[in-house]
Amino acid sequence: MGRGLPVNERAEPRELAPLLERLEAGLAGYDSVVVAFSGGVDSSLVAALAARALGARALAVTAVSPALASGELDGARSVSRAVGIAHEVISTDELAREGYRRNARDRCYHCKTELYDRLAALASDRGYDVLLSGANADDRGDWRPGLRAADEHGVRHPLLEADVGKAEVRALAGRLGVPSAEKPASPCLASRLPYGTRVDPAALAQIDRAERAVRALGFPILRVRHHGELGKVELPAGDLERALEPRLRTEIAVAVRGAGYAHAAIDPEPFRSGSMNAGSGALPLALVPG
Repeated sequence: MGRGLPVNERAEPRELAPLLERLEAGLAGYDSVVVAFSGGVDSSLVAALAARALGARALAVTAVSPALASGELDGARSVSRAVGIAHEVISTDELAREGYRRNARDRCYHCKTELYDRLAALASDRGYDVLLSGANADDRGDWRPGLRAADEHGVRHPLLEADVGKAEVRALAGRLGVPSAEKPASPCLASRLPYGTRVDPAALAQIDRAERAVRALGFPILRVRHHGELGKVELPAGDLERALEPRLRTEIAVAVRGAGYAHAAIDPEPFRSGSMNAGSGALPLALVPG
């Protein structure tokens, strides 16, 4: 596995053409592969490289469960067609696992264990050689219990092993014409629940409804953090000032309330991944009597 610096610490970016050749050559050494495929930029790049290196011997598989946000499956199907890889859909049942429902800091370990159990069974039944993930080099510095589950299942991480970080992932995906090259991260809906709040299908569906409703108001990147009766909206810095204008503020309140929350708030801090790991304040919204 590569031991170099993450891409954001490199003195100079690497040339893309030789890096692509190296990645493809590494994948060509496998007999056949199954790619754990969410449709996000990381797994999309791995799928595109696998298709180029292995052709029909590469299969992308997307797992569907109540934790998958609306629209993500359609996006994955579109990307798989664009990069020319065979694509299948399976169902996972992470909610049947107490460790996942308990929602401690190792929730992702139980989710990924369920995923890789299902993918390993599929690969074994169908004669595929190796499971691949889209983990990249920047994931080394983050809290990623899912990588432990991957290790237990013998999953390989072509991007991480080649020391390719997120900036290079996007550059490589753009060079290959991958449609999701600039797609924002879209982790599972359970990531909107504070650690210790049990995961249940009703809460996941409520979060999904709220995010769809706010997205329809012209906010493509957001999270609705689930705090019982409160839905707290997080938005990027570029959208925050606009969202706090009186008219839109009220419309966001109506959207969140319409998803079933009694109260709504906008976080005064810009959206950032992993914000559930730390508490922050919120600005209550002008709520419509209901």
